[in-house]
Amino acid sequence: MAEVVLENVFKSYEKTQVIQDVSLTVADKEFVVMVGPSGCGKSTILRMIAGLESISGGTIQIEDRVVNQVPPKDRDIAMVFQNYALYPHMSVYENMAFGLKMRNTPKAEIDEKVKEAARILDLEHLLQRKPKQLSGGQRQRVALGRAIVRNPKVFLMDEPLSNLDAKLRVQMRTEIAGLHKRLNATTIYVTHDQVEAMTMGDRIVILNKGKIQQMDTPLKVYHEPANMFVAGFVGHMNFLTGVMDDSGLRLGDGTALPLPENLQGKAGELQGRGAVMGLRPEHILPENTSEAGPVFSVTPDRVEMLGSEQMIHFNFSGQPVVARWASDIPVSEGQLLTIKIEINKALLFDGATEERII
Repeated sequence: MAEVVLENVFKSYEKTQVIQDVSLTVADKEFVVMVGPSGCGKSTILRMIAGLESISGGTIQIEDRVVNQVPPKDRDIAMVFQNYALYPHMSVYENMAFGLKMRNTPKAEIDEKVKEAARILDLEHLLQRKPKQLSGGQRQRVALGRAIVRNPKVFLMDEPLSNLDAKLRVQMRTEIAGLHKRLNATTIYVTHDQVEAMTMGDRIVILNKGKIQQMDTPLKVYHEPANMFVAGFVGHMNFLTGVMDDSGLRLGDGTALPLPENLQGKAGELQGRGAVMGLRPEHILPENTSEAGPVFSVTPDRVEMLGSEQMIHFNFSGQPVVARWASDIPVSEGQLLTIKIEINKALLFDGATEERII
């Protein structure tokens, strides 16, 4: 397998720049997930690594070789697409073997590799079936098998689970993660689904408008987002806008939220600045919890029951906020509710730049 390095890569279509100065390193055997909203450039970056899109500037390197001008077939990568791209007239065995046949691989070696991939993916009993006789999950496993038999340096996966239903996506997430551990393969995986990103990646890359916003481990990104975009994209985040004064963050109606302990030493330099406090729903608690924090009264206007938990929506100083509580805590719309804010878990962002204040 191999390290993949992008240095100052950008992509333009005429005067429109869609990828802006992207630099990242994917270590050998690492599983990196690129995530972001539609149109952020994640699939374009993947296609540039594969050689299916040319780059307008910068360098792409795979295992110490710059591949800017190297054709896709010579980059030693395998790509799994959103649509399975299987040949309908070929059997599962023939679909998986096709790429090796085109490379004039000996028949005995093809047979060995296809059967080994089929064993890994639990496809042995399906090798003689045609794609139309398979379920969506089985077709996706065939597409994965076709990539595995190549034994490439790098696996590239472009939203491979987006055509599957919710239950099957969960199953395939587990299968792909397990497959990566067995193969120890360098893998770059593109998705718009933040759950896939958080559960599958060794590190995740969050993109927006063709720029990398942050690249780190899933938990680091969740707990220490670089900016408001990352904080709002990875998990739910409540944003409360105000102005800093000697009481902390002063909201529009005069309510003051104290600073977290880690930022209290910066109170003086933050005076008078517009700021935004970020609160995860799980950090807005019932009053009777043991955690320290300021207490407020609110009136829920909507309660969503989600089985083991409930999402409580309310207006806080003129701004919408949602809390996540266990579903066995009685809450109803319109009742007066006392909440506690776990203020030391709060994040603070600069109101002008939207960067996190550290």
